[in-house]
Amino acid sequence: MEFNLVDTLWVLIAALLVFFMNAGFAFLEAGFVRAKNTVNVLAKNFIVFGLATLAFWAIGYTLMFKGNFSAVFFSDYKSGVEGLKIPEMVFFFFQLAFAATAASIVSGAVAERIKFISFIIFSLILVAFIYPVIGMATWGGGFLYKYGFIDFAGSTVVHSVGGWAALAGIIVLGARKGKFKEGKINAIPGHSMPLATLGTFILWLGWFGFNPGSELAFDEKVPLIALNTNLAGVSSMLVATILSWIKFKKPDFGMILNGLLAGLVAITAGCADVTPVWASVIGLLAGFVVFFGIPFFERLKLDDPVGATSVHLLNGMIGTLMVGVFAVDKGLIDSGSFSQIIKQLSGIGFTFIVVFPASLLVWFLLKLVMGMRVSEKEEYEGLDYGEMGYEAYILDDKR
Repeated sequence: MEFNLVDTLWVLIAALLVFFMNAGFAFLEAGFVRAKNTVNVLAKNFIVFGLATLAFWAIGYTLMFKGNFSAVFFSDYKSGVEGLKIPEMVFFFFQLAFAATAASIVSGAVAERIKFISFIIFSLILVAFIYPVIGMATWGGGFLYKYGFIDFAGSTVVHSVGGWAALAGIIVLGARKGKFKEGKINAIPGHSMPLATLGTFILWLGWFGFNPGSELAFDEKVPLIALNTNLAGVSSMLVATILSWIKFKKPDFGMILNGLLAGLVAITAGCADVTPVWASVIGLLAGFVVFFGIPFFERLKLDDPVGATSVHLLNGMIGTLMVGVFAVDKGLIDSGSFSQIIKQLSGIGFTFIVVFPASLLVWFLLKLVMGMRVSEKEEYEGLDYGEMGYEAYILDDKR
């Protein structure tokens, strides 16, 4: 089989950009947690790609794409992918980077109180078994693909999967000590906005591999996808900035960062199927969703230190649904039909039915067998010292 070298190089570069997003998640989460938990958060995000590599190589890829690639463990380096002009190894690496992203989403939501080993085991199961079910149904030629469900780059397949898994973990794990005390919601600020900002910039950059790379070819659609991605992100960021400014009388920088990410998540499903104007509208909606979503989960006493459930779960669903409204030719506005909306709702519903109960089951089993949560002493002193054996900073106090 002859490969297109330009397409191959482009997908490989895109895969490397998505891989680099692991650094973005690491810095973002490290900035949003307290100093005493920095090493623990960095370690989780560092090791998760290694875990995902082994789990996806050995099990997940074959389940997702029903191929023989991982079954023979890379024995045929010349093999290609049907319908594409790139080597299967490049396709595998690109898909691997996506699978690892789903696990990285979970890391921040359960930060500052989860046992390192419990997170490791859950990540392995998520990447090997849970994530591939949704991926197979959507991208692996399964029933959602055949039905006409559209999720171009993973608002549902990656972000909602990670979001549902994170929400299940939050429910089983419980809140950090002091977050909800005497009927009040208490802010627990992170220790480094510079780290969080750097992480967000890296994620922003990585999204230009995440979305345009999903075309799996360097063709005329790539510029549109890149433009739509950026427009949605900055539109959402603008809304989050304005709303926080109105509410708090000053712009909330944490909300500004999450506002950008929310727009990027929301456009991921439809970045190749909507016009730039509608991409901006999707971003505007995402800004509202993340701004009201974070306090919504807090009122339910669900403690998410980085806002992952609002950014990835809620906006993954909203972005996926909006494809049914705004998609060129197929969406409600162009076609006058609710058909695509129904298809999008089917994909959203199937993801919930599979991922949330499965994740709850795994988390409950982990809690039963080995425990999920560190001791109160370790949580107070910090997971850097209690779980990792050393701290990121030499401090006189625990902030």
